[in-house]
Amino acid sequence: MSNAKNTLLDEPKQFVKESVQLVRRCSKPDKKEFVKICQAVAIGFLVMGCIGYFVKLIHIPINNIIVGSA
Repeated sequence: MSNAKNTLLDEPKQFVKESVQLVRRCSKPDKKEFVKICQAVAIGFLVMGCIGYFVKLIHIPINNIIVGSA
């Protein structure tokens, strides 16, 4: 019975141990690293926005041709 309890508690104990190690190892980014991350995110938003705009720009006329002919 105690062997079953030990095997049942091994996974949560291992998870907690690894989580504590992760939190101890993490650190806040300095200003230079934070600015780089913000620039990368902004460029990503810009690229995805442009792709979405062009897809919508192409989709509207095609949709009008398909729906308009029915």
